[in-house]
Amino acid sequence: MAHSKALLVLENFIGGRFVPCSSYIDSYNPSTGDVYCRVPDSGKEEVEAAVNAAKEAFPIWSSKSPLERSQILNKLADLIEHDLEAFAQAESKDQGKTITFARTVDIPRAVHNFRFFASSILHHVTECTEMPAMGCVHYTSRAPVGVAGLISPWNLPLYLLTWKIAPAIACGNTVVAKPSEMTSVTAWMMCKLLEKAGLPPGVVNVVFGVGAKAGEALVCHPDVPLISFTGSTLTAQRITEKSAPHCKRLSLELGGKNPAIVFDDADLSQCIPTTVRSSFANQGEICLCTSRIFVQRGIYSEFLKRFVAEAKKWKTGNPSDPTINVGALISKEHLEKVRNYVKKAQAEGARILCGEGVDPLALPPGNQKGYFMLPTVIAEVKDESCCMQEEIFGPVTCVVAFDTEEEVIKRANGVKYGLAATVWSGNVGRVHRVAHGLQSGLVWTNCWLVRDLNLPFGGMKASGIGREGAKDSYEFFTEVKTITIKH
Repeated sequence: MAHSKALLVLENFIGGRFVPCSSYIDSYNPSTGDVYCRVPDSGKEEVEAAVNAAKEAFPIWSSKSPLERSQILNKLADLIEHDLEAFAQAESKDQGKTITFARTVDIPRAVHNFRFFASSILHHVTECTEMPAMGCVHYTSRAPVGVAGLISPWNLPLYLLTWKIAPAIACGNTVVAKPSEMTSVTAWMMCKLLEKAGLPPGVVNVVFGVGAKAGEALVCHPDVPLISFTGSTLTAQRITEKSAPHCKRLSLELGGKNPAIVFDDADLSQCIPTTVRSSFANQGEICLCTSRIFVQRGIYSEFLKRFVAEAKKWKTGNPSDPTINVGALISKEHLEKVRNYVKKAQAEGARILCGEGVDPLALPPGNQKGYFMLPTVIAEVKDESCCMQEEIFGPVTCVVAFDTEEEVIKRANGVKYGLAATVWSGNVGRVHRVAHGLQSGLVWTNCWLVRDLNLPFGGMKASGIGREGAKDSYEFFTEVKTITIKH
């Protein structure tokens, strides 16, 4: 197709330089449906060059002290923060999320990721034990692993990419990163700041392209001993198979089908606005979003009435309008997929209480061809329905009634995922019991998305393998060695 001169054209960042690619793919602005960017369609050749650059940079970078690496990470955080508005505008345009969300969540968190690991790398300690009877002392030492392959998704592009890059380079590894081909702009913008921050060439390499080509080449590369991936469970299965012959170390942060459990003693004035946010923030395109809401029967009808009223207050439209709550979904195909779930629910006899197909969606003239959808609430859907079992990853949530504590724990656990859950109750004993009973890597009670980055983050079952956080990321991105000295 013909392209105007105004299109943004990205280049791979390899060995400290921007390198053009032989072929490119289109990237769309989700809020208008127009192509606005060209992204390299990288493959084996580009990944090979990036891995070689990373290998070459490894001895220099890994021999730097944690303090030296920490200072560089802090400088990079300062540089991104200085350009926060430009990064936020780019993230909103590229991903479809609201400018407000990009300004207040995505970019500040990317900055914080670098600062957090710049600090935490200075505070790890190794172990030592003595065996006086044997005349021996044992101690452990940790060293960076080598070249880390990092694959990040399209929903929180810079936020999740930096959550991988920061610990990897803080520990002394060098990296080859592949952002999603649908949201590559902020990664490319970050590359422009790396030299200024003091990163030697080749420490961070970014190769753009699709998973089937660029991602696969990275996963299959014999000189990349570890892969950190955030994305779908299906892709993770392929990564596991492809990396098995090389015995790679994997960290996989996958999907969720996260329940909220609302007991009849919940404070609804807190619960309802928070659960609307946990259902529809970032268009529902967060792996931690709530998509199944279990409400105790005594308050079910009151909850539904108030929840739907609150959901209807959320405004959908042009993401660059600061008064908008819901932006555009990532792509035409994804919007179609999310809409199909709502159609299936209707066909199964569920009730659509607001949103898709029920309320009119009025969009500004420039956004008529964008990928928008209203916050949608579905009631009376069966537990075995695909809408209750599969990750929809859009602004859709299902509300169902329950009777007893024992029953709701069993039903909440009755999916293949186990990433996050929220529990709403004023009863402290119950909150602890339910939290212990849920098969979930994260349980929030009477709140949502309150994070301490020191603590483990990750899921159970099909929601992933491994954990991320200060200690967990340090352990993943380093090799431990036990050394015994006889004296």
